[in-house]
Amino acid sequence: MPHPLVSRTPRSRHRRWLTTAFTGLAAAALAVTGTAAGASAAPHAAAGVAADVNNAKNPGFESGLSGWTCSSGAGTTVSSPVHGGTSALKATPAGSDQAKCSQTVAVKPGSTYTLSAYVQGSYVYLGVGGTGTTDVSTWVPGATTWQQLKTTFTTGPSTTSVTVYTHGWYGQSAYFADDISVFGPDGGGNGDPGDPVPGAPTGLTAGAVTASSVALSWNPATYATGYHVYRDGAKVQSVTGTSATVTGLNPSTAYRFQVAATNAAGESAKSAEVTATTSPDGGGPGPSVPKHAVTGYWQNFNNGATVQKISDVSDQYDIIAVSFADATTTPGAITFNLDSAGLGGYTVAQFKADIRAKQAAGKNVILSVGGEKGTISVNDSASANNFANSAYALMREYGFNGVDIDLENGINPTYMSQALRSLSQKAGSKLVITMAPQTIDMQSTQGGYFKTALNIKDILTVVNMQYYNSGSMLGCDGKVYSQGTVDFLTALACIQLEGGLDPSQVGIGVPASTRAAGGGYVSPGVVNSALDCLTKGTGCGSFKPARTYPSLRGAMTWSTNWDASTGNAWSNAVGPHVHNLP
Repeated sequence: MPHPLVSRTPRSRHRRWLTTAFTGLAAAALAVTGTAAGASAAPHAAAGVAADVNNAKNPGFESGLSGWTCSSGAGTTVSSPVHGGTSALKATPAGSDQAKCSQTVAVKPGSTYTLSAYVQGSYVYLGVGGTGTTDVSTWVPGATTWQQLKTTFTTGPSTTSVTVYTHGWYGQSAYFADDISVFGPDGGGNGDPGDPVPGAPTGLTAGAVTASSVALSWNPATYATGYHVYRDGAKVQSVTGTSATVTGLNPSTAYRFQVAATNAAGESAKSAEVTATTSPDGGGPGPSVPKHAVTGYWQNFNNGATVQKISDVSDQYDIIAVSFADATTTPGAITFNLDSAGLGGYTVAQFKADIRAKQAAGKNVILSVGGEKGTISVNDSASANNFANSAYALMREYGFNGVDIDLENGINPTYMSQALRSLSQKAGSKLVITMAPQTIDMQSTQGGYFKTALNIKDILTVVNMQYYNSGSMLGCDGKVYSQGTVDFLTALACIQLEGGLDPSQVGIGVPASTRAAGGGYVSPGVVNSALDCLTKGTGCGSFKPARTYPSLRGAMTWSTNWDASTGNAWSNAVGPHVHNLP
């Protein structure tokens, strides 16, 4: 959905539109979830009582669907993908059926339990009913790899059993679930006794280093479901795999690292210690991005908007994202082909010279990767390396200052993060990395885009989420807001601002004109009001954030060409306002 156009040739950028149908989904999500995704609490423990256990039967589906009931026969077991063991649940929604799979679990009254599961798929829910107190659930809006959902519940004074369930969402594809746990006091139902505390990980090794990060890897520990990473004795990160990149470090500094394995039973002893020294900060070519910046996408095609050369782009734009890179036959690798014919004979030599001139004027010109036709997939280490190598080659060939991630076909946070870190090592500290996710991609920190942004927070420039073509969405206060309003801009920005991104990494993305998108256009005055609301606490609608974010990065538009079609009305109004923010 990034930058869909009403009419476009040769490329159409239409994507699925989450219109009013999503309003129902969002409202239902509020009713169903009852607790924020990822909520957790300490497992039940008390002196003098028996060790806690996993009270679920057949939690890893190693015995098929034994103990589980799935609505409308929607469930089956599969051998791939699996999180642990040899089997996992696959359940497929159909028509009015959510593919709900459930199990009745014996519990003790008046006791606290941790409910968790590993899931994959679109809109996967995990919950519990019949607790006798408050029924809870949690969900993820899209998981391309195994992600853990976790929440807690307390049983009522006479509750001896609860119903644990997973389900998907109407009209969505199949979801997967594995290693479901109801961890707490033994309810007497002969559930899984649980794994012992894992042993300390071995083989901890320091890999690639930059001026601000160190990559670590280690051997898997038996019974481990996750790992804690320690830097100089302090826990700094929790991961589920056997690798991590510790960020936010100082250049030319030695650090000590250890890793401990964890599961529901507890945490292991720490691994042997390794020491790594960060590299010097060598900097890199190109200007720095200003504190408050305006981003505009430049179209490498003619779709009815004003055809521009890079030199024609308004000086109000601080970051110009050239749209788009092209896929190659090598997985993950990208290339760029200037549409000289469509742009009136614009030559590669002129294009490169115009980039250099913009940079001399203090602007950054980057290459946008993706679009509806941009079938670029980075889903393993090889494709991550291909992406980094090819992107860096294009930066050197054309003079690009960095990349914009605008993938419409899904994003793998593990390997896209790996690719961008590798590119950062090659390009230096002045590398510009921007992102243009759709609204639904940034509703939860468990989403692939949000995870990627947080994974590379130390090298990320700005996330310019697109506040258009999305229908109604949830704001950070749990209320549903309609696109095309100041509240939509501020309440959705709040999710990113409170979800872990620095305010300097958050920008507001909007269409430059009514012709630039199918819905969600707001006037430049509304954009400026939203910027004032977030940075100063003025100009707000019904939603007013609990605090202000004076260092908010700024705004983005699709596109500089559509802006030019209206005499640069958008950039002439929003540009000075952004540049005069506190």
